[in-house]
Amino acid sequence: MKKFLLSLAIGATTAVSVAQTQQDSITFDPQYQQNSAQRVLSANNDAVTLGAYGEVTYNQPEGDNGELDVQRLVMLLGYQFTDKVQFFTEIEFEHVEEVYVEQAFVNYNIANNVNLRAGLMLVPMGIINEYHEPTTFNGVERPAIAGSIVPTTWREIGVGVNGRINSASLAYQAYIFNGFQSTTSDGTGLLKGSNGLRGGRQKGIKSTVNTPNLSAKLEYFGILGMRLGLAGYFGRTQAADEVDMLDGADIGMSMVGLDARYVYQRFTARGEFIYASLTDTDDYNALTGRDLGSALSGWYAEAAYNLLPMTNKQKLFAFARYEDYDTHADTAGSLVENPAYDRNDITMGLSYHIAPGVVFKGDYQIKDNAVEGADAKNQLNFGVGVWF
Repeated sequence: MKKFLLSLAIGATTAVSVAQTQQDSITFDPQYQQNSAQRVLSANNDAVTLGAYGEVTYNQPEGDNGELDVQRLVMLLGYQFTDKVQFFTEIEFEHVEEVYVEQAFVNYNIANNVNLRAGLMLVPMGIINEYHEPTTFNGVERPAIAGSIVPTTWREIGVGVNGRINSASLAYQAYIFNGFQSTTSDGTGLLKGSNGLRGGRQKGIKSTVNTPNLSAKLEYFGILGMRLGLAGYFGRTQAADEVDMLDGADIGMSMVGLDARYVYQRFTARGEFIYASLTDTDDYNALTGRDLGSALSGWYAEAAYNLLPMTNKQKLFAFARYEDYDTHADTAGSLVENPAYDRNDITMGLSYHIAPGVVFKGDYQIKDNAVEGADAKNQLNFGVGVWF
């Protein structure tokens, strides 16, 4: 039996004036929590709004050399053209050497609590894909299902609407996106068993599209201190023109997600469940030689407690998270389920918020999988994150 071992909001506005909004973190009520885009769009400044978030991490796997990494630095930019039309973008530098546009969209407030959006946007699935700023979650690394099941940061080009129905305590989002790319022009498969759909994210880079995909999410905030989410994503993957008529070049997918966040005084909790059903994977694996499963499934539950008095401006959270995720939850045809893809992690540690927008983190992860006698490597992590 395992032993449980405890081992940007937005800142300055350029031009003539400067404005700042209060920083957000996991300590705040999830009913009012905002991510970077929401903070920039709510700034209401007739000028360019600037901000950033970033994190530097140290990972020490058991028995291996450690790794130090400027994991990401993201610059946030927003501009308000009129009181109804705004633009938001995130420009991300990963590992010092890679540059991506993480978001770039126009937001048009067409009516009270109804917004039209178009551009490169985050897919609303789970918690971390939309709320991934380092001060908003516990743990140096994001939960594993945010990499293997929901391929965070998952963003694509699309158009849709979002808003609130205050009388019903509901927030809604609905978009049409281009989908994952499954196959390149030479027939190479981009999707595989170990990390599912992650390799198919197009990220707005000359994205190919032949089938639109539907993404939608409803969130309920009618219970004090709690926010509940139900998300869905439905459609097919995209294949390059040269192979898109071949059997197995693309697959169908249906993904659903449930998530919950709760805060009461110094206690916080969160959790989510994600399930994705994939069709035509037998033909896909035959064409590409890949080992993509026909179902992906994962969940986690986390609890945290602030060890410092509520009157203290600093926060010190002790937390524990258990997650179980399987990228071979089911397989089709002759493909045999790989027990190495049926994994679970226990993460325990501390998050020390020394000021709003600055956090020091440390945790220990116990990793396991369904392989008999598996010797998965546990890991010690430290990091510092900022968001302003």
